[in-house]
Amino acid sequence: MNRNVRTGILPLILAALLLASACEKKKAPQVEEVAAPAEHVSPSPVGTRQMILHKTFPIKTSAIFPFEVPAHAVMPHLQGHYKSYIGQVSVQSTDESANVDFFILNEEQHVDFVRGTPSETLFSAATSHDQDVSVSLPGSQDLPVKYYLVFRTTPTTEKKVVQADFTMDF
Repeated sequence: MNRNVRTGILPLILAALLLASACEKKKAPQVEEVAAPAEHVSPSPVGTRQMILHKTFPIKTSAIFPFEVPAHAVMPHLQGHYKSYIGQVSVQSTDESANVDFFILNEEQHVDFVRGTPSETLFSAATSHDQDVSVSLPGSQDLPVKYYLVFRTTPTTEKKVVQADFTMDF
């Protein structure tokens, strides 16, 4: 072979090899997409109603009923009514002997209540035996929020009974 042919072909071969390797598709590293918590979609509770408490129960010192406001609840509204009695449900006392305290607490306030540490409450109705309740609670973000209905009385020798009905509108 002629030396000019060899020197002319060699650069062509090298150029072809470089071109071929450059055209190979390189696999891109696989990236796993992770959604931010705010991007997780769950059904909105807006426009729904939920029964929170529908019960008649005895009370010696306190009775605590936890409930949850689901995620994405913009304007949760708790409403209800309770009556307290001495002895049996059908005989309502008109004096203060049947009175109970009522509180709505968030998680932190509940911890303080259980420890016996005084703290603020979201709502309270002190010493009543017949009470209507209507309270708007803070909206929840992307996580559910736990609250507590608390009925409290001073210890007594007489048996107290509470009849309570509460619902939550979202």
